[in-house]
Amino acid sequence: MEEHLTVGRVAELADVSVRTLHHYDEISLVKPSARTATGYRAYSAADVERLREVLGYRRLGFGLREIATLVDDPATDAVAHLRRLRGLLREQRDRTAAMVAAIDKELESRVIGVRTAPEDQLKMFGAQLYESIGSAYPATRRTEPRIAARIWEALGDARTVLNVGAGTGSYEPTDRKVTAVEPSAIMRAQRPAEAAPCVAASAEQLPFPDRSFDAAMAVSTVHHWPDPLAGLREMRRVARRVVVFTYDAGTTGWLERFWLTRDYLPEFAGLLADWPSLADMTRAIEGQAEPVLIPWDCADGFFEAHWRRPEAYLDEHVRRAVSVWTRVGPQAEQRAVDGLRDDLSSGRWADRNRDLIALDTAELGLRLLVA
Repeated sequence: MEEHLTVGRVAELADVSVRTLHHYDEISLVKPSARTATGYRAYSAADVERLREVLGYRRLGFGLREIATLVDDPATDAVAHLRRLRGLLREQRDRTAAMVAAIDKELESRVIGVRTAPEDQLKMFGAQLYESIGSAYPATRRTEPRIAARIWEALGDARTVLNVGAGTGSYEPTDRKVTAVEPSAIMRAQRPAEAAPCVAASAEQLPFPDRSFDAAMAVSTVHHWPDPLAGLREMRRVARRVVVFTYDAGTTGWLERFWLTRDYLPEFAGLLADWPSLADMTRAIEGQAEPVLIPWDCADGFFEAHWRRPEAYLDEHVRRAVSVWTRVGPQAEQRAVDGLRDDLSSGRWADRNRDLIALDTAELGLRLLVA
């Protein structure tokens, strides 16, 4: 029994009641594998691992029946559960950050005597708040033809293409048979009627056999995946060719190459603290990386797109379509926007970045990974 934990000790460590553990045993959700000499329940390492999964899902709001289905799934091991829990927790964190931002905005309005409309008050607790980034996509996140040409050229002669993390369908080639994968219901709902068929799934667990497609592509999405390397390896598994448009945060001095992160938003570095290196990402797909220059008039409003149009970052609609702003939090966002607005008014931004005005394209770390 030395390798087992008593029910009392497990309850203490997990911060649950012994009665809760008894109930889990009675409904066969977490059954301890042994008993002490005096008849008390005793938990092995495997029992504790299952309990951890149950408690993780429970504290995310899942019902016990849902949890039983999840933890009993024979196709999901402990590592997969951890990755899933991590992804769900990150979504919960982003939802909380968005709600805090909405509350802060209403508090500011109340201070000056302005009441928020009833519809907007209710949105604070609905899906529309959490999906505010997705709802802004059609207006600001359009296909940039020059980047699309690079992606489509990299697809080579592929006739069947899997678009992973497909969003609303930008960059999907119209002259090939495309299947899309997108976990967000809001994104899927915004796909045009003529868009490729879309499957609700995550990159880390693509529901397709090996080599099901000629090519797999992923555009500006890898940074949203709970486990980027696992997702990239899955793309390599299901397709003979892989094309990924992503970002390199491993080069020395990378934070300095874009004036927005250098001068106004240093918090951006924290968002990529766990980001895999470019070498690791290329290794995951057994490919190579190519730089992608951003045109000054880029039509796709991703984070770096407005490098020569700084006034765009003062537009909340532009910012809401980029996850960076939600993830850094409202205080960092407001400080960055206020600082940029002041520097544009005073001419300091122009003085610092006068060399940019003559450039038609900029190298800001965007990369095309091709295997």
